[in-house]
Amino acid sequence: MTTPIRAAVVGASGYTGAELIDILLRHPHASLVALFGSGSKSREPQPLADLWPRFRDRTPLHVTPLPERDPAAAILAAEPDAVFLATPHEASLELAAALIDRVPVVVDLSAAFRLSDPAAYPKHYAFEHTHASLLERAVYGLPELSRARLPGAKLIAAPGCYPTSAILPLAPLAATGAIRPGCTPVIDSTSGVSGAGRSPSQRTLFCEVSQSPYGVLRHRHSPEIAQHAGTPVHFVPHLGPYDRGILTTIHLDLADAWTEPRARDLLTTKYASEPFVRVLPPGAWPSVGAVRNTNTCDIALIASEDARHLVLCSAIDNLVKGASGQAVQAMNAALSLPETAGL
Repeated sequence: MTTPIRAAVVGASGYTGAELIDILLRHPHASLVALFGSGSKSREPQPLADLWPRFRDRTPLHVTPLPERDPAAAILAAEPDAVFLATPHEASLELAAALIDRVPVVVDLSAAFRLSDPAAYPKHYAFEHTHASLLERAVYGLPELSRARLPGAKLIAAPGCYPTSAILPLAPLAATGAIRPGCTPVIDSTSGVSGAGRSPSQRTLFCEVSQSPYGVLRHRHSPEIAQHAGTPVHFVPHLGPYDRGILTTIHLDLADAWTEPRARDLLTTKYASEPFVRVLPPGAWPSVGAVRNTNTCDIALIASEDARHLVLCSAIDNLVKGASGQAVQAMNAALSLPETAGL
């Protein structure tokens, strides 16, 4: 590339926004040209290092609050080629609608475009989807499964962190009939505290955080997993007492003629050429430490002695492969850049 991609980040004060900044600053084919705050009470630009000291001396950019009137115009004034929306769902909904035909690509890290049915949004996300026509144009940004649709995509719905950790192991098995008919896979996932965002709450305080389930069988990521994995699921998320990372364990019954070696061969073959998915050898198990600060998903599996029950385990960094890294990976694919660039 002779001309760098001009990238703008909206929501630079949050964890995923900071991760995007970090990746884009080292991206060989991108130039970070604008940073915007989302929901800030301050109306004055702030030095990035005031919000995130780790960026001191790395960029002169300030974080500028988005104006209440015509926020899209403020973003467009930076003449971006790629806009990343690390913003609340309702904000992403309106910003994406205003930007989609005015910049080459919009990558939304909220859930505003992940589900195909507009009627699902009031139930699972408590808002009415006022731009249902855009759901058909949005491409689900999980490159390992949707790569063919990404080149030239104008609107990318970056997957959720929990869904990424579950869909990558599950989808190939569901697509090939490896799951016993009538079996609903059970997913137990634990996320680090950064998955709850940067706004303080009692349960995420240092002295309060503890391994605990929440949203049991009611979590809003359940329909996203089911839609994109291709199977109904029972999903139980947990808060873990660490800062970043997701560990997911999936239980399912295998269909007749399916065995652990066959399932392992399927996943190994499916992901053999993928730079960010590793199917671990027998006896090796994923850990959040092994994928920390990477765009990698580690997957392991084992079957019961009677070969009827399969357990899959996966690990990702929720802020990278679960959010910002995957968003950049999808942007790379959309703009015909090397998919590993910056990652």
